[in-house]
Amino acid sequence: MSTAAESKTPAKGEIVLEARNIVKRYGHVTALDGANLELRAGEVLAVIGDNGAGKSTMVKVLCGAVVPDEGEVLLDGVPVHFTSPMDPRKRGIETVYQDLAVAPALDIATNLFLGREVRCRGILGSWFRMLDKRRMKSEAQKEMTELKFRLPSIESSVEDLSGGQRQGVAVARAGIFARRLVIMDEPTAALGVRESGEVLNLIRTIRDRGLPVLLISHNMPHVFELADRIHIMRLGRRVALTTPKQHSMGEVVAIMTGAMPGNEQAPGADAVK
Repeated sequence: MSTAAESKTPAKGEIVLEARNIVKRYGHVTALDGANLELRAGEVLAVIGDNGAGKSTMVKVLCGAVVPDEGEVLLDGVPVHFTSPMDPRKRGIETVYQDLAVAPALDIATNLFLGREVRCRGILGSWFRMLDKRRMKSEAQKEMTELKFRLPSIESSVEDLSGGQRQGVAVARAGIFARRLVIMDEPTAALGVRESGEVLNLIRTIRDRGLPVLLISHNMPHVFELADRIHIMRLGRRVALTTPKQHSMGEVVAIMTGAMPGNEQAPGADAVK
């Protein structure tokens, strides 16, 4: 089982993922107009912006769902070319989408290993392709315990879980298998206060295990609670890079909507403190 703990963790503050001058056009519409982004080791970077700011397109570029027209993406300083969602996954990048991508009828352990099922050793696995369900359940329980995410039973069907628990399973799966970073698209959308709190704690645990997190969210209180830095987008590009200590929530919203001027590189926001 490949986990974050097994990979070499870069020094805090080093750039892990970078997007340079990304351009993406859809006919006459320019979704990204020379957009830049840097995700550093040991941080939660929140990407925010109004509808149409380019957040979703940037996420799709970084997770391989969209190929940019111009610009480049670098992983650990090396240019990479993602042409499908499988490309970043092979390089240790996991994405949690808004629709979760879980199988409700299957149990938690099976969902955690979805697409990465463990086969039995020997002839049973190689010839008969039998799955080692006992091992998957054991490892799933171990990982969920280490992530400090409470569940009724690792054998519970996902359809029997609450919305927050389902989201937790999707987030945990990304945290368990990611080796370089995790991208999360609106992970607390449609969740209540208590359930959101559980997911936020899980994200903190993943960050504390050494995985940087790219968080896309409309929820400003959650952004200010979690983020080390805040990347503000408007009209297809970054207009400001700040931290919760440098700007208030009201100021960040004002920059996001254009009511207040931004600053492409806010002083002191260039590294994780």
